[in-house]
Amino acid sequence: MANPELPIVLIVEDDIAIQALVDEALSEAGFEAAIAASAEEAVTLLKGQVANYRALVTDITLKGTMNGWQVAKAAREIDPAFPIVYMTGAAAGDWPSHGVPNSILLEKPFAAAQLVTAVSQLLNTSTPTGDS
Repeated sequence: MANPELPIVLIVEDDIAIQALVDEALSEAGFEAAIAASAEEAVTLLKGQVANYRALVTDITLKGTMNGWQVAKAAREIDPAFPIVYMTGAAAGDWPSHGVPNSILLEKPFAAAQLVTAVSQLLNTSTPTGDS
């Protein structure tokens, strides 16, 4: 059962090993991780507001027709201040031209602590919509 007190972070990653690493890192840091295996699934979850997602952690290169840049843009269409963390092994050079403003990029391999710090930093600087 989901704990309503924990901030939910939507993770978009098609590699099961990395899903597990990210899930564990965020769970240990006091977040709840929701995993989408494709960009299309993530956009559907965000648009459907299935949960009160507080941040997005997305790989750039994903199976399917959409990539992580497109997921982030879709998230920002829903909430212009939505916290975004990108993960990539090869696409870091594209971040200045494709990344959304006020996002963080982590190059793989990264330490779990780097991910937790990035998510925490973005959540602390964004103002939640609704009562705080």
